[in-house]
Amino acid sequence: MKNNRSFKRLWGKLRRTQSGGLQSADPDAGQFRRGGLRATAGPRLTRTPESYDSSRDMNIPFSQWTKEQVCGWLEDYGLGQYISLSRQWVDSGQTLLSASPQEIEKEMGLKNPLHRKKLQLALRAFTTKVIEKSSELDHIWVTRWLDDIGLPQYKDQFHEARVDGRMIQYLTVNDLLTLKVTSQLHHLSIKCAIHVLHANKFNPHCLRRRPGDEKQPSPSEVVQWSNHRVMEWLRAVDLAEYAPNLRGSGVHGGLIILEPRFTSETLALLLNIPPQKTLLRRHLATAFSTLVGVQATQEKREYGNATGHVPLTTTAKVKPKKLGFTQFSHLRKRKPDESADYICPTDGGVLTVNGVSRSHSAAFKGLSPSLDRQAEKREQTGTKVEANGFKE
Repeated sequence: MKNNRSFKRLWGKLRRTQSGGLQSADPDAGQFRRGGLRATAGPRLTRTPESYDSSRDMNIPFSQWTKEQVCGWLEDYGLGQYISLSRQWVDSGQTLLSASPQEIEKEMGLKNPLHRKKLQLALRAFTTKVIEKSSELDHIWVTRWLDDIGLPQYKDQFHEARVDGRMIQYLTVNDLLTLKVTSQLHHLSIKCAIHVLHANKFNPHCLRRRPGDEKQPSPSEVVQWSNHRVMEWLRAVDLAEYAPNLRGSGVHGGLIILEPRFTSETLALLLNIPPQKTLLRRHLATAFSTLVGVQATQEKREYGNATGHVPLTTTAKVKPKKLGFTQFSHLRKRKPDESADYICPTDGGVLTVNGVSRSHSAAFKGLSPSLDRQAEKREQTGTKVEANGFKE
């Protein structure tokens, strides 16, 4: 009898596990259904909508959520390591909404500055009740996005910081330095990739990974190329032996089209084509000009011939801003508006990149967000111009 009871108890525990797809009385067992058990582990292994807590009705204001609902939301949001301290402090959702950032950091033990930013952005969204398209992209999607833009070496840092789509929208230069992204080229790569996301309204499938049917792609199509698609183009123009050198380089279609300092010479450096192979470099320059189009080629040439032009190198590093003695008083009282520090700032549907404002719908009509840069410089003579997020 004891053995039978223990066996029944064990069988009951097995039946209560979270391994989906093991329901014995499933009426649709004979039909194919997505979800349930997966044979692959990786970024796709995420929580299904059915696994979320049904007791959290999103129609109920966050301030009225119970302690358990808030803790369940923290786990779903990727901040499950703070649940134990949250149970001791949080009474309802209003506790988080009314608390200051310092109180949240102290009571929940939020030492990671990016975790604090992630939580603050979510609480601000609950307060303003503004639903952003970027909030639908979780931190698992961001790791796949880093693969697409050619920066897989930062996946661990981004995953540990739980960077999601909403955080990408509000990333600053200091945030990237915290994520150990110090290369100037990689900063520009992320900046242009965020621009492409803005222009496509944060469509998670906007980047193209495989060649299509087009014989000669237009620049508006090239701007959506992933790092792998650029490597496929190199194979198509008889540079297959150099294509693997683009892995981890941060080169994607957005960087090629939108960054005026990214030229065929920059690409040749990244591909490790020796300078003495002049015919090979000339072939690359011809194929590059055909790819980006006449308008972008002219812009890159004019920008390269401008006085004070600093060419883009593969070894330049981004340094954090140095504070003078008069700025130490602002360390404790941080400005509430940090929009000027965003990698790719937005303002009410108008995209501002490289100092030029563009609407989302017109983002691809002008091949680069800096087409009018020279005219703007003439109008603002004697003032500091900040280009590509770095003061020149």
